[in-house]
Amino acid sequence: MLEAGGAPGLALLAELRRRPGRSALIGITGAPGSGKSTLTDRLIGAGRAAGERVAVLAVDPSSPFSGGAILGDRIRMMRWHDDPGVYIRSLASRGQLGGLSAAALQAAALLDAAGFDRVLLETVGVGQSEVDIAAVADTTILVMTPGQGDGVQAFKAGIMEIADIFVVNKADHPGVSLLRREIAALLSLGNYGPGDWKPPIVSTVSTSGEGIDSLTGHIRDHAAHLNEHGGREKARARRERAEVGSLLSRELQAEIARAGRPLLAALLSGDVTPAGALRRLLAGDYSGEA
Repeated sequence: MLEAGGAPGLALLAELRRRPGRSALIGITGAPGSGKSTLTDRLIGAGRAAGERVAVLAVDPSSPFSGGAILGDRIRMMRWHDDPGVYIRSLASRGQLGGLSAAALQAAALLDAAGFDRVLLETVGVGQSEVDIAAVADTTILVMTPGQGDGVQAFKAGIMEIADIFVVNKADHPGVSLLRREIAALLSLGNYGPGDWKPPIVSTVSTSGEGIDSLTGHIRDHAAHLNEHGGREKARARRERAEVGSLLSRELQAEIARAGRPLLAALLSGDVTPAGALRRLLAGDYSGEA
């Protein structure tokens, strides 16, 4: 219902807003092939061992040609398919560059109201555009691996600035010490005040589970820091703003599709500017001068 949109989904969302839960929303982001899905699987195990109900929203890339998505992240988490305390849902990115689908925020609100203790939001892995995860997550984990480019490249991409916890995964591969030093050097450039959270660097081998206990400890520490400094309320406010933005983007895309060729022809001919087209789309009028 939420993915389809429309009146039933909106009514459900309105009801959910009246009874928010207590779940921690943890974003897991990083380049494709960095081991995010296997790491997510390990975090599910850690949550279940602690008696938590855990949900996973895995956002997969949509095909620019068919619009479909492989939705393959569930394959790496098959061992939880019959555990009633685990819920895993794959969502298609539907072409949104931020690594999140428009329905992901609504789905997170639903899972929160349903009583899950932890919601893991694993994003597409689209590199420079993936900073959107910081707008919605309580805790953002950036997964990096040795051999995928140096820390300076990640810093240039902007994703270094969004992380609450850095994970150097595949720590059994060569180059781990160098990558940790590069991340630490970049973090040293930050201007951290007495009450600010300084992101830790955790080495993991997600295939074997090495380092997962340390990672879950840092997640708990960050949650405690948020509670102490009012960060959870700020994160919830960011989610609300991001949800409004995602819904507005989706509605505008639908309006552009409905306008069809006349709008495109007017743009190509110069009869209307993109800004003028936007104003008329919002007004429901696709003719006239810009």
